Amino acid sequence: MTFSICVRERYETDDGESHHRFGVAVTTRLPGVGALCPFVSEHGAVATQSLVNVELGERGIEYVDEGLAVDDSIEALLNTDDGAPQRQVHGVDRDDSFAFSGEECVDWFGHLERDHATVAGNMLTGEDVLESVATTYEDHAVHEATDRSTGPGAVVADTETEPLAKRLIDALAAGHREGGDKREELSVQSAAVVVESTESHEWEPPYNDLRVDATETPIESLRETYDLAVMGYEATLERYSDAFEEDSLAEATD
Repeated sequence: MTFSICVRERYETDDGESHHRFGVAVTTRLPGVGALCPFVSEHGAVATQSLVNVELGERGIEYVDEGLAVDDSIEALLNTDDGAPQRQVHGVDRDDSFAFSGEECVDWFGHLERDHATVAGNMLTGEDVLESVATTYEDHAVHEATDRSTGPGAVVADTETEPLAKRLIDALAAGHREGGDKREELSVQSAAVVVESTESHEWEPPYNDLRVDATETPIESLRETYDLAVMGYEATLERYSDAFEEDSLAEATD
């Protein structure tokens, strides 16, 4: 009843610092998917769907944070889950990826594993939905660098690269255009995007954690929410940057 994408990127900031970021974007023809599916930290990203078991996401990302590989983490949880044949779960950590689709998920269902991303879905119009999501992300992803001090395999953000949250919404939009969730009789839908990184900010960008819980236009609504969050973030920094920097309301303007 869902399709989603999990990604990892390693990048370098303008001051030469190396960082990791992870993200999940998801949409479905049911309300409230943002409370059930995406789980992200500065160490990895996990999405759980089909007959949802939230514990797969919650404990999966906890295990990754504790240092377990994402495949070991999720496999261990699935091995003790009697409902595993009805589950779909996938994710990435700094080095590895994992994707699982139980044999009792509802057609069309399946998953893809790419170099820096996993994509999965069920109750879809077809495999082209996932291919479109994956390709759209890859076409706008940061690129590997082999000539930086971070060494081969480092992912370095181009100055023209859009924020990851926006690129993930664009990937969802591509899958939606391809047909997405096949249950057209269900008009109330939802979508979410969550991004975490090891990079610190004076104020964490609010556009990195957005949900649209009930709408008939999930991608359009999520994109509009993203645009407003970016505009609000920029206005807030312009007005209150001194207060954030000094951690003091005395520095805030009226």
